[in-house]
Amino acid sequence: MKISVSTYSYGSYIWDSKLGIHGCIDHAADEGFDGIEFVEGDWQKDPDGAKKIREHCEERGITPVAFLVGADLINWGSDDGKEEIARLCRLVDTAAELGVSMVRHDATGGLPSNVKLGRSFDCLLPKLAERVREVTKYAEQKGIRTMSENHGFFAQDSDRVEKLINAVNHPNYGALVDCGNFLCADEDPNHAVGVMAPYAFHVHAKDFLVKSGMEIEPGDGWFRSRGGKYLRGTVIGHGEAHIAQSIGILKRNGYDGFVTVEFEGMEDNLAGISIGRKNLLRYVDMF
Repeated sequence: MKISVSTYSYGSYIWDSKLGIHGCIDHAADEGFDGIEFVEGDWQKDPDGAKKIREHCEERGITPVAFLVGADLINWGSDDGKEEIARLCRLVDTAAELGVSMVRHDATGGLPSNVKLGRSFDCLLPKLAERVREVTKYAEQKGIRTMSENHGFFAQDSDRVEKLINAVNHPNYGALVDCGNFLCADEDPNHAVGVMAPYAFHVHAKDFLVKSGMEIEPGDGWFRSRGGKYLRGTVIGHGEAHIAQSIGILKRNGYDGFVTVEFEGMEDNLAGISIGRKNLLRYVDMF
C-alpha cells in the first residue's frame, strides 16, 4: 500500500493567502506522501490550472492519484441525465490534464423529501446504473477509471454501493471505500469495509468521534448520523472507525493501492495530516 493525502484535508490552508494548491503539493511531498488527490477548487478557473498542477507534482516527485468531483445523476441537470453526464465527462477531461488515473463522482443524494413514492435506492438504481455506465465508458477511453464513494447518506451503505457497482457491471467502475463514512449511515465500519473490499479502486482513511444520540447535543463541530448519533471528524486513530482493522481487511483482500489521509476534524489541519500519516504507516506495517 502507498499513502496519499487529499487536498480536502488541508481545509483553509488550500487558500492562496495560506499555502495555496501548489503549497499543499509541496507540503505533501515534504511530509513524505507517495501521492496526492485533488478536489474541485479555484484552480479550475485557470485554463492551464490542471496542467500546472500536474507539472508541479512531477517536479516534486509525488503522484497525482485521483480527482474528486460532486455529482447527482438524478437531480442535477436535465431529467434524462444527459446534461449531468456531459458535465462529468468534461471533468474527466480535466482529470486527464491533471494526470490522475481515477475520478470519483457522486451518484445521487436521493429524491427530495416531498417525493413520497419511488424514492428508494432500489427504485432509482436502474436509472443510476445506466447513467454511471455512460460516464465510465467515456472515462475508459481516456485511460481513467471511475468510482463512487460511500457518502451523502443516501448512497452510503455498503449494500447500496455494492448494488450500484454490480448494476453498472463495467470493469472500469468500482468503489472508493471510505473507512469512516459508514458511521454516517450507522453501519459498522469494519463489517462494511469487508463487504466493499473486493470492489475497491481507492481507499480513504477517515475517523470520527461518536456519541449516542440520547446524549445532550455536544455543540459546534458535531453533526448527526442518519440514525441520530453525534459525529465529529478527528485524527486517524483517535476515533471510533477502527481504521487499523479496516487496513487489515483490505490487505487480506489483496488491495495494494493508495490509502488517502482524509481529515475533517477541528484540530489543526497540518497536525491532523501529519499524525494521520504516521498512524496509517503503522497500521499498514501491522498486517
